[in-house]
Amino acid sequence: MKIKRALLSVSDKTGIIELAKELEQAGIELISTGGTAKSIRDAGIAVKDISDVTGFPEIMDGRVKTLHPLVHGGILARRDNSGDQQSVADLNIPLIDLIVVNLYPFLEVTKDPSVSLEVAVENIDIGGPTMIRAAAKNFEHVAVVTDPADYEVVVKQIKADGGVSRELRGQLAVKVFQHTARYDAAVDTFLASRILSEKRLHMDYVQGTELRYGENAHQSAVFFRDTGSQESSAANAEVLHGKAMSYNNYVDATAALEAVKDLPADRPAVSVIKHTNPCGLATGDNIAEALERAWQGDPMSAFGGVLATNWKVDMDFANFLKGDSVKHVSYSIVDGETVGQEVPGGKFVEVILAPDYSDEAVEFLKSKSKMIRLLKTQPTVQQEPSTFRAITGGLLIQDRDLLLTEKFEVVTEKQFPDMFRKLAEFTTVACKHTKSNGIVLGREYAPGSFQVMGMGAGQPNRVDSMRKLSIPRAKENLLREFQDTNIGGDFESWWQAQIEQMVLVSDGFFPFDDTVREAARFGIKYIVQPGGSMRDDDSIKACNEFGMAMAMVGCRHFNH
Repeated sequence: MKIKRALLSVSDKTGIIELAKELEQAGIELISTGGTAKSIRDAGIAVKDISDVTGFPEIMDGRVKTLHPLVHGGILARRDNSGDQQSVADLNIPLIDLIVVNLYPFLEVTKDPSVSLEVAVENIDIGGPTMIRAAAKNFEHVAVVTDPADYEVVVKQIKADGGVSRELRGQLAVKVFQHTARYDAAVDTFLASRILSEKRLHMDYVQGTELRYGENAHQSAVFFRDTGSQESSAANAEVLHGKAMSYNNYVDATAALEAVKDLPADRPAVSVIKHTNPCGLATGDNIAEALERAWQGDPMSAFGGVLATNWKVDMDFANFLKGDSVKHVSYSIVDGETVGQEVPGGKFVEVILAPDYSDEAVEFLKSKSKMIRLLKTQPTVQQEPSTFRAITGGLLIQDRDLLLTEKFEVVTEKQFPDMFRKLAEFTTVACKHTKSNGIVLGREYAPGSFQVMGMGAGQPNRVDSMRKLSIPRAKENLLREFQDTNIGGDFESWWQAQIEQMVLVSDGFFPFDDTVREAARFGIKYIVQPGGSMRDDDSIKACNEFGMAMAMVGCRHFNH
C-alpha cells in the first residue's frame, strides 16, 4: 500500500524535520498543525496547514484543530470498502495514509508534584489520541507512528517499497493502544488524586510468558515483565543457559538476589536460598570461599536451591559445584542422624545469578548440566520504591524495606567489642531476609569473612525459631566441621567456645525475657534485636544477669 499523504502533528519534535525531509523526497504530501507546521516550513519543506484541508481555522488556542470529518474521514476510510470510498468521493475527503503524532507531555508535566491543576489539564491531549486511535483502528490501510524511535524503520520501508508493510502497521497500531492506555491511566490517577483525593493504581506489565505451572503442578502461571524497571533483578536478568525459569525459580531467585544486594559490594558474597529463606549466606576472600561457606550453612537444604552472588563467577566457583575432583555430598536423615552420601554429577542447584561469568566457567557449567539456569544480572540504575502483594479481593502496596538499622545502641552492662559490629551487620542482613519470626546466628570464620551458622525461620514464636532451629542447626554445622577438619579435642568444649563468639539476631523485639534466658542456656553472649517492647527492661535485666551484651537497632524486619 503506497503512502501518498501524511499528517504530522507532534509535541516532541525529536527527529521530525529529518522525517519530513525524507517523506518530501519520497513524493508524499505533508499536512501539519500549529507549531509542527511552522517548524517544518521554517526548514524549507513544503507543508499544507490543517486548516487548508478542513476549511476551518484552528481555534481556542489550538484546542480544536484536527477534530473534523475531513480529517477523521481520511483516516478511517477503508480502502477496500465501496461504501467508504463512495463517501470519500462524494465529500471530497482527502485520504491520509500516514499519521505521525505524539501527545501533549502530560506525563512529564505531572512528574512535578507541585504542578497546578490548571497546567495539568491544559496538557491533556484530545485531538492527538483521537487521531492515533482512529489510525490504529484502521491499521489495515493506515500507518501510525507515535514514537520517534520508529521513524527510521518507517522511512526505510517507504524508501524500499513506497509504503509500510501490514506487519509493521499492526505492530505500530498495538503500540498506539499501549501508549493511550498508559496516557489515560496517568490522567485518571492524577485527576482522581487532585479532584477526588482518591488513590488509584494502574499496573502496566507486558510480555506475558506462560510458565510450565505455578507454585504447584495443578496451578497455571504467567510471568509478566515491568519494562520500566531499572533495578537489578531476576526478572530482567539475561539467561545465558538452562531450561525455562519456573514460578518458584523466579520467587527464589528474587529472594537470593535481594539478600546479596544488602551486603557490601566490595567483598565476594553468596546466598543460598531454599523456599525464599537464606539457608546459607556468607562472605569470603574470594567467591569460591564465600560459596563453600554459604553452602555449609545448611548443606542438606542447599541441594536444589538457588544461588546469587555479587561477584564474577569463576572456575573455582564452578568446580565447587560440578568439578570432578571435588567430593560432592548430599545429606539425609537415617535413624535420627544426619548421614552424608557421595553423589555423582556434582551438587544440584536450580539457578545461579551473578553480575558476570568467566567464559570458561559458563562453558564448564553448560557441559555439566543442561538444566541449570545461568542468569547474568544487570546493574541497578534506580531502585524500585515499592513492593506489591496480591490478596484475595485486593492489593497491598508498601515502601521497600531498604533500611538495615536505625541505630546500634548497646543497652547492657556488657559491651559489644568493635570486632563484633560488622558481624552484627552481616547477621542482621541475613535475618532481614529470613521469614518471620526469624532468628539467625552468624560468626566470623576468618578475619573479615562472615557466615550464617544457624537460621530459624517462619515460626509462630521466636523462642522456637532459636531453640529448636537456629541453635541446633548451628551445632550440627559445627559438628560436621569438627569432624571433617579433624580439629581434635572435645567437641562440646569447642562448640561452646564457638557459640560464645557468634551474634544472634532477631527480626523483631522480645515481648518477654524468655528468648534471652534460653539463649543464655546455650551460651550465647551477643544479641541484636530491634527493641521497642513494653518489657525491654526485662530482657536487659536478664542479659545483665547472665553477662550478655545486647544492642537495639530500632528497626524491625518482619518478612511474611
